[in-house]
Amino acid sequence: MQVTSPSDMKTILHSKRANMYYLEHCRVLVNGGRVEYVTEQGKQSLYWNIPIANTTTLLLGTGTSVTQAAMRELAKAGVMVGFCGGGGTPLFTAGEQELEVAWQSPQSEYRPTEYLQWWVKFWFDEDKRLDAAKQLQQARLARIRQHWLASRALREAGFEVDPPQLEALLENSCSMLQHAPDHACLLTEEARLSKQLFRLAAHATRYGEFTRAKRGTGGDPANRFLDHGNYLAYGLGATATWVLGLPHGLAILHGKTRRGGLVFDAADLVKDAIILPQAFISAMRGDDEQTFRQQCINQLTRSEALDFMIDQLKAIAEQQGRGA
Repeated sequence: MQVTSPSDMKTILHSKRANMYYLEHCRVLVNGGRVEYVTEQGKQSLYWNIPIANTTTLLLGTGTSVTQAAMRELAKAGVMVGFCGGGGTPLFTAGEQELEVAWQSPQSEYRPTEYLQWWVKFWFDEDKRLDAAKQLQQARLARIRQHWLASRALREAGFEVDPPQLEALLENSCSMLQHAPDHACLLTEEARLSKQLFRLAAHATRYGEFTRAKRGTGGDPANRFLDHGNYLAYGLGATATWVLGLPHGLAILHGKTRRGGLVFDAADLVKDAIILPQAFISAMRGDDEQTFRQQCINQLTRSEALDFMIDQLKAIAEQQGRGA
């Protein structure tokens, strides 16, 4: 008979967890049986609880440290831990090499293999992997349409796009995706649509001229917020793939040679739908990073973004894998 510990019984299903944390200039440790982070205020040490059973992702920025005991408890609770640069934008530099966020996945000998087995059935087939990538991108378009046109939060923030114009962009992109002959064409169409969405968002918020810059090179607030918010989506993407037992290297769109490609694939499902408009809204409001981050987390939680990611990856695994 399997024995369930009290701590296991308190664990909340990953797709229903409400919290994501970005911490900097603090220590993460276990204190009195709880995982806490400690900040210094003068000669005082202030302890803040992290409700790990209701947390999906913990991003540790500059000036942070974490104890072995804390990592053990975080792993037991299934919290995805990521080490990143300042402001939540993972720009590590080691010599001349720029690194992405480093994810520390919780380890268990009893992770499910059902979806991994379906995934690998189709993954080595170029045509089926292309079909899977198209399926993912179609889900991305549906999410953009739903959130941009029906979100109450966006309306209340004054984010108003022209529905016929957005519908025309999405319909055209849908057609391009269906007829794409290879992954390169899919990536080109993804970038083309994102560029159009940037233009729509800038117009909807009266932001003015906008050019998407590479990470770390954009001096305007919208670029900084996009970098910051995208890595919140990457945290959810890493969590979704871990929940299903899918290795990050088995990407279907962002290059099968990139170790974290599947995380980028999963994040695509919500980045343009949720992070993109909030970046422009917060930039126009003059929000600081903490306020922007909290707005993103609220939107991701209310829209059940992690649920959506998990469901779409499951659907791809089942539909493409079963037919392999």
